[in-house]
Amino acid sequence: MNVSIKKFDVYMELKNKGIELEVRTTKNEHLGDLVVTRTGLIWCQGRTTRKCGVGKNWEEIIEYFNGD
Repeated sequence: MNVSIKKFDVYMELKNKGIELEVRTTKNEHLGDLVVTRTGLIWCQGRTTRKCGVGKNWEEIIEYFNGD
């Protein structure tokens, strides 16, 4: 996988818009975008917009990674 930050600035606190990561295969095929916000994560498969993406709040993400 190749993961890159679409926009990158110096130190910043995540606000409502968050930060968007672009995810591509090693063959440079676009898989989607991962948006990290202060309320959670949004996965936008392919060319999906944030509104149509799949979101999880931080509590759900933490439970998933902790195996709860």
